[in-house]
Amino acid sequence: MTDFIPAINHLGRTDRFLRRLIQQIGPCSLKIRNHRSPFRALAESITYQQLNGTAAASIFGRFKALYPSRRFPTPEELLATSDKRLRSAGFSRAKVAALKDLAAQTISGVVPSSRIIRALSDAEIVERITVVRGIGPWTVEMLLIFALGRPDVWPVTDYGVRKGFARLYGLKELPTPKELLAHGEKWRPHRSVAAWYLWRAAELPE
Repeated sequence: MTDFIPAINHLGRTDRFLRRLIQQIGPCSLKIRNHRSPFRALAESITYQQLNGTAAASIFGRFKALYPSRRFPTPEELLATSDKRLRSAGFSRAKVAALKDLAAQTISGVVPSSRIIRALSDAEIVERITVVRGIGPWTVEMLLIFALGRPDVWPVTDYGVRKGFARLYGLKELPTPKELLAHGEKWRPHRSVAAWYLWRAAELPE
């Protein structure tokens, strides 16, 4: 279990607004699912892009059911699956193309294995994985936070982070990514936990 106490103490010391939010929300319960390979985590992220959670979960379940002999397909198995069969699970043509490129880039080693990825820096991981079709920096940032447990990821383009920040500081407009980047400097090296609290702020009733 990850110990978030040092992060919470640091954030509370450096920002009185965040300290009040932490007191309101309570302890950080960020769940890190580090049992998934980068390939599986990214395939799930591609599935969930631009869909509500219920619809995406249904499609992801049908996708896994295409491979009844294992819990999750290998990159080789996914690449060998026809586009028509993948489409039958509910994927758009664009997502089929993205999944197959993810599989190909995993086989080639561009998308690192679970063992190799742990030795790479956050910046190296973003640089390598954004080569994959349909995967941008935000998707890799979610991988860094939720699958790899990296402590200092700061997703400044994320709508929930921007909304939570605006609510925390009483802003009428959402902050720009550039403004968030500057403000987040004082939260280093615990910006992943700061992001988690801003997501919670965005969910609070008006």
